[in-house]
Amino acid sequence: MAPSLEELEAVQDVLANPLKQKPQLVAPEPEHCPGPESEQAGVADSCAGCPNQKICAAAPKGPDPDIPVITARLAGVRHKILILSGKGGVGKSTFTCLLAHAFATNPDTTVGVMDTDICGPSIPKMLGVESETIHVSSAGWSPAWAMDNLAVMSIQFMLPNRDDAIIWRGPKKNGLIKQFLKDVEWGDLDFLLVDTPPGTSDEHLSVNTFLKESGIDGAVMVTTPQEVSLLDVRKEIDFCRKAGIRILGLVENMSAFVCPKCKHASEIFRATTGGGRALAQETGIHFLGSVPLDPRIGMACDYGESFFDSFPDSPACAALKGVVRELAVQVGLDGKDIMLE
Repeated sequence: MAPSLEELEAVQDVLANPLKQKPQLVAPEPEHCPGPESEQAGVADSCAGCPNQKICAAAPKGPDPDIPVITARLAGVRHKILILSGKGGVGKSTFTCLLAHAFATNPDTTVGVMDTDICGPSIPKMLGVESETIHVSSAGWSPAWAMDNLAVMSIQFMLPNRDDAIIWRGPKKNGLIKQFLKDVEWGDLDFLLVDTPPGTSDEHLSVNTFLKESGIDGAVMVTTPQEVSLLDVRKEIDFCRKAGIRILGLVENMSAFVCPKCKHASEIFRATTGGGRALAQETGIHFLGSVPLDPRIGMACDYGESFFDSFPDSPACAALKGVVRELAVQVGLDGKDIMLE
């Protein structure tokens, strides 16, 4: 494949203006053009007579006016945590659901889960609310409630058929994420967990921009032990550092398979370069723990049940409880805020 000849935008410019849509000019910029994204675009003296004048004048300028609205809407949310990886298939959505159930074990704690994986929304299935729909009131969109203290919002609730594909470009995805934050009646939450798709692109930039003013506690990195997974996680770590997102810690998922009968551990994904623990040491990130592979986690997700309630005897359950406790400490909580035995 031939290399692209398009000039790449500066990293800091992309992070500062992730949703910026460049005007579709009908003619080249004239010699003394102030720039189609300038505050003077379309109104400067040099714009007189330019065929692009109306286009540039109508282009959006300045900060997004919806960000203060989002900040006000989320004023009742105490902690906002992003679940990231950069790699698909490492268990981000599964870990998000497990984390939501873990925090929701305390009846005095209210948890919200926002599914920003627009093209692959699996959270409703895992939390047992796949058949729910969005209800609209004067206060905004009402999330679906998987439990009395566990709310969920996903594009899955808006699809006529659960197997319908979402074939959207970036701006439309960004617009829906904004609606999830601006129009959803989240109310008072102790935790808002944001499940993200693989990569470091549109959805991640949008969430970071929209939530930056209201405050993000940080991000949890999820990986599997093999180097192929760690390659993408390193990029996600770099993204967080460039975007100014605190990394709360790293979880190594599917670290081994523990036989439920003999308790022998088998490395399904061999850590050829040291796995998640080595990556955490290399990058200076807190290592939250390793979670072994247990087929019953997938079974619990398929049936929309809490893995903690259904299979408390699993080695994975004990490991997950340790990870949750470590994460609770990272966001400034103590053991009283979660009720894991």
